[in-house]
Amino acid sequence: MQVEPLNSASGAVLEGVLLLSPRVFGDERGFFYESWNQQTFNAAAGATSFVQDNHSRSQQGVLRGLHYQLPPHPQGKLVRCVLGEIFDVAVDIRRSSPTWGQWGGALLSAENRQQLWVPPGFAHGFLTLSPEAEVLYKTTDFWSRDCERAIRWDDPALAIAWPLEALAGAQPQLSGKDGAAPLFAELGAGDLFP
Repeated sequence: MQVEPLNSASGAVLEGVLLLSPRVFGDERGFFYESWNQQTFNAAAGATSFVQDNHSRSQQGVLRGLHYQLPPHPQGKLVRCVLGEIFDVAVDIRRSSPTWGQWGGALLSAENRQQLWVPPGFAHGFLTLSPEAEVLYKTTDFWSRDCERAIRWDDPALAIAWPLEALAGAQPQLSGKDGAAPLFAELGAGDLFP
């Protein structure tokens, strides 16, 4: 498996965010690849354990995020798309980080089989680009209503370059909660990582 750091839109490395590309073995019968290996992952990201697997299905234009969880239940996510294609985004919300407030994105698809590791301290979201997409992701902690937070997907201060041209003029479809999420600048100190 090839592992490389993800850069922010400005070119700076988002410390801890990793793009994983598996070695795929294929022939006329199909393909095989190792989608998860604890030793390989720990060598790249540090000792990490996962407690939950999530599976979502979305139609084209569905935008989920930007979500994160605060301590004492921060969540890291290992994200992959097993049907269709998404644009996956991580936003650094660690106040002490040199890339605080910067974002990076990657196209994840069933075709490229890449995965994005989004460690605690980052908000996460994705836009569905294909007619439908199924996304699987492992989490390092369980969902916690009290620790869950969100940031507006279209915050002008973050200036995420979502590939909206793929929607042919349609607006992203959001949940009510995501549509009402605050802007990054509206978050209090207690809503961000140190």
